[in-house]
Amino acid sequence: MGENVLIGLAAIIVFGIFAQWFSWILRLPSILLLLVLGFIAGPVTGLLNPDEFFGELLFPFVSISVAIILFEGGLSLKISELKPVLSVVRILITIGTIITWLLTTLASVYFLKLSIGVSLLLGAILVVTGPTVIIPLLRLVKPKGKINSILKWEGIVNDPIGAMLALLVFDIIISSGVKEATFTVILIIIKTLLLSSIIGIVGAYILVYMFKKDYIPDYLQSPVSLATIVLVFVSSNTIQTESGLFAVTIMGIILANQKQVVVDHIIEFKENIGVLLLSALFIILAARLQFSDLELIGTGEILFVLSLILLIRPAAIFLSSIGSNLDWKEKIYLSWMAPRGIVAAAVTSVFSLELLEHGYEEARILVPIIFLVIIITILIYGLSAIPLAKILKLSDSNPQGILIAGINKLSLEIYNALSKHKIKVLLVDNNWEKVTNARQSGYNTCFGSVVAEKTHETMDLSGIGKFLALTPNKGINSLASIYFSKIFDSSNVYQIYTAPKHNQDVPKELRGTLFSSQKLTYNDIQNNETTLIVKSTKVSEEFTYIKLREKYSHEIFHPLFKLSSENKIEIFSEDNSPKINKGDTIISLILNET
Repeated sequence: MGENVLIGLAAIIVFGIFAQWFSWILRLPSILLLLVLGFIAGPVTGLLNPDEFFGELLFPFVSISVAIILFEGGLSLKISELKPVLSVVRILITIGTIITWLLTTLASVYFLKLSIGVSLLLGAILVVTGPTVIIPLLRLVKPKGKINSILKWEGIVNDPIGAMLALLVFDIIISSGVKEATFTVILIIIKTLLLSSIIGIVGAYILVYMFKKDYIPDYLQSPVSLATIVLVFVSSNTIQTESGLFAVTIMGIILANQKQVVVDHIIEFKENIGVLLLSALFIILAARLQFSDLELIGTGEILFVLSLILLIRPAAIFLSSIGSNLDWKEKIYLSWMAPRGIVAAAVTSVFSLELLEHGYEEARILVPIIFLVIIITILIYGLSAIPLAKILKLSDSNPQGILIAGINKLSLEIYNALSKHKIKVLLVDNNWEKVTNARQSGYNTCFGSVVAEKTHETMDLSGIGKFLALTPNKGINSLASIYFSKIFDSSNVYQIYTAPKHNQDVPKELRGTLFSSQKLTYNDIQNNETTLIVKSTKVSEEFTYIKLREKYSHEIFHPLFKLSSENKIEIFSEDNSPKINKGDTIISLILNET
């Protein structure tokens, strides 16, 4: 028995993490691979039987894991992102939710032949739009404008709303009369919206107070936060079943938007544990499926899922966006982005089991239906999200633009050189005179400190996928590089040397990749400000890159960028000397050319 437990645990962890890794390599939604591997580990090979493996701990583990995942989602919600799309999000999570619920209920009655009660429950569960799926997709798509904020807020806020709505319907189904059902609904709404909010807010500010007063050492702050999440979730659920998800989401939003303490380290910790838990949950829940469950799937079930995608989601978006400032392209894209995820799977597993215990045999179809919805929606949306965004010109999955910190002769010369090749550049500086002069000369600029949150909120990063720190301050360059490595990925973040090599004492994990080469320092820019130039040279068979290097001495020639014939940019750095092919363009810095 002990050996079987060890094998089962190993299968969950190894399959889960490798699915995440392969999905990154293949640029596919990870949940597709997780579901496939979970099904292989469960009914196909019999390697994992979650009900036997976890016993009575299965659903408590699932519930707490979902709570942690939703808390991590709440941490990603910034009020500053909500303000421009508040009216749209508000309508989507109210009117849009009601439209989705009612239409899904009707589709369930018509296509699945379920009773009105169970159909209402299924409709309530399916109002959720799966942030655990949407957010990874958004990272791949990189949509422009308001779409990213709308989908993120809708997905995360809708999850606890869907769970609460499902609870309301469930209690109505098992209630013995209209009076009892009405009283139950009112009581659930009060407990969930009022008490759960209070518990979530109190939990957040207890952590803020303890961090601010240094009552918790740094190395314990993430574990204490995790324990507090569990405490908030269980406390809220004790008062009202399934209300804990709402409480932890509120707690995450409060922590993310308060200004008293820094919670970046907690966010990073929760992101890591969130990936592990999400991987484990989908492996576990997929492994619970049986071949007999798949036999319940027929034509009606397929038509039901297609109605969700082709009719119900578009209807909810277009009806709830009447009078909004969304254009037709944004409405179409929002209509084509409603995958379901872990919350739908977890909530359905719990309620279907309880309905079966109450004698509702038709509830047996709920779990297979939800997994069918998850698989088909993820497959369709996941494979079409990037192509559709490109067709509608709403995204750039591999943006080539560069954000440059520091306005000086080099950054302006780089701007001019890249602009000729239609590469977007944004210059940011906290010197108002420099910003004003550059803006009046036609440069795309942003005023403010590159490490200030207010500056980050005002930046338009659409079309930008790389960061380059060119300020004279080594500390600012390093801090900015650490921050933007979370946005653009560390492989796309660079900073210039600010002193000769023997004075560079910042370890690599606390800075960006060094720009151009170890020979180029900020002092070189200052000392040669009047004479430095940035040249673009197209490589050919007659004039190779080797000949270009031979033309100048090593002291004055510094390669900066390579532009391929497809206009893809690569940056020269301490770790990277791109392979140069015929037709490529080399953008290089020439110092004090005589």
